[in-house]
Amino acid sequence: MATSKEMTLDDLFLDTLKDIYYAEKQIVKALPKMAKAAQDPALKAGFEKHMDETQGHIDRLEQVFDIIGKPARGKTCDAILGILEEGKSIMDEFKGTVALDAGLIAAGQAVEHYEMARYGTLRTWATRLGYADAAKLFETTLLEERATDQALTQLAEAGGDNAKAA
Repeated sequence: MATSKEMTLDDLFLDTLKDIYYAEKQIVKALPKMAKAAQDPALKAGFEKHMDETQGHIDRLEQVFDIIGKPARGKTCDAILGILEEGKSIMDEFKGTVALDAGLIAAGQAVEHYEMARYGTLRTWATRLGYADAAKLFETTLLEERATDQALTQLAEAGGDNAKAA
């Protein structure tokens, strides 16, 4: 759709905000399936903990929509749909195998890395656009996403899920 309107950083910020809002809504639906598929009790617990955190991320995003005076609406995010589809394929293809948990960890980290990229960008843009309160909300979420990524790495290394799969 061609438009004569000059697109601004504000427009890009809103577009990206809608993207991550949609992504978080998809993630909160996928996490129970990943938790159910996980064989390692610590991995299962990690996915369950992140379900609650993800609901908090959605709540924070809704606060950001309020801050900028826009309705909380998502925009289809093909990237997250692809990442989640890969995770679903791993659950299907490796069900009942020693490699399943290692695959779930990898899928979880792909999600986390996408989210960290989005939240870091949004935090930077919020600061530039003068949305200090929004920037703080993004920073809080970014720290949680990094902690989840680190927890997944520790499970893969210390938990032996990668070693079991080898």
